[in-house]
Amino acid sequence: MFDPFGDYETAGYLRNVEKLKNSEIIKIQEHVFFEANLEDAIAYLKTINGPIAYDHFLKVHQILFGEFYPWSGQDRHMLGVGRLISKGQHIQFEAAESCRRAVEWGLEMGNDVKTMQAKPGTVMGMFAWGHPFLDGNGRTMLLVHTELCSRADFSIDWQSSVKGSYLQSLTQEIQSPGKGILDAYLKPFVRPHQSIQHWAESIKAIPGLDGNSNAMPNIVYLNSDAEANKRYEEFKRMRQEN
Repeated sequence: MFDPFGDYETAGYLRNVEKLKNSEIIKIQEHVFFEANLEDAIAYLKTINGPIAYDHFLKVHQILFGEFYPWSGQDRHMLGVGRLISKGQHIQFEAAESCRRAVEWGLEMGNDVKTMQAKPGTVMGMFAWGHPFLDGNGRTMLLVHTELCSRADFSIDWQSSVKGSYLQSLTQEIQSPGKGILDAYLKPFVRPHQSIQHWAESIKAIPGLDGNSNAMPNIVYLNSDAEANKRYEEFKRMRQEN
């Protein structure tokens, strides 16, 4: 069980407001709140004048999930938990103290129109590597990414993508950044700019967005776990060398 706070038995999964423990019910509730708050999050992104910043990224997460997770809008470093997190045994995410910088790097690229047009997968890969939140990362970065695409005058046809293939490419992008792996995957799904009026329904229709899949669970490690720290350093070195 993913329990970075260490109080699953008394507070439920990630201290959700209903203290739920059943994973299937939690997935349903998460998605209920996501869909209920989706239009507000989209509207918020449209009010931002100038470049999208990390604080905006946090705010989108808070709008989407704040009614279910009281800690929403705070990253792992702010919360002081989940310094080292992996997805199964295949992916190590950035350490909590550096997750902000990873996302900011993605935002720096995404706020530049020419870079966003050329490297939308690279931008998404940096968001995924940062993995700032204990839950809700994918849906949050999807909305921010959609706004960045809009500002760069194009859209991604996520409904036509295949979730399994996308996640495989995203995994490879995290493991080997800078090679254009996810850029190449997304290229066939690039479409003309989509009107904001269609965003909510298009996003809701994306297959697998409700979390009902066989995706590997997150695993959290203690700061004192020497083996986990070693794996993290090795994974980060591999990213730099690839």
